[in-house]
Amino acid sequence: QLQASGGGWVQPGGSLRLSCAASGFTFNSHAMGWFRQAPGKEREFVAGINWNGDTTLYDDPVKGRFSISRNNAENTVYLRMDTLKPEDTAVYYCTRYNSPYSSAYSGSVDYWGKGTQVTVSS
Repeated sequence: QLQASGGGWVQPGGSLRLSCAASGFTFNSHAMGWFRQAPGKEREFVAGINWNGDTTLYDDPVKGRFSISRNNAENTVYLRMDTLKPEDTAVYYCTRYNSPYSSAYSGSVDYWGKGTQVTVSS
């Protein structure tokens, strides 16, 4: 199970931190990631992190603004989002990969958590 939290409303330029608590599987055997889906758009990759946290991957629009991390002792993955823009508005999904290594390919995701809404507006 993947339980995401931390979404909400924020003004442009603001920050949010999403958390995802995992349970029911061996957390440190899997890469983890975040995808998002904006209204009227397809679901897209945001960020991924390998099983031990030593390698991260970001989609170009969020590079330098978002940071993914994980705490294997607490079975939790985080997404720190800074300098938020209105175009970041979306439902954000915590994901588990079927591999220790992440990718931007949604086909590598074998479990999707319920999303958390992030709204960026003034």
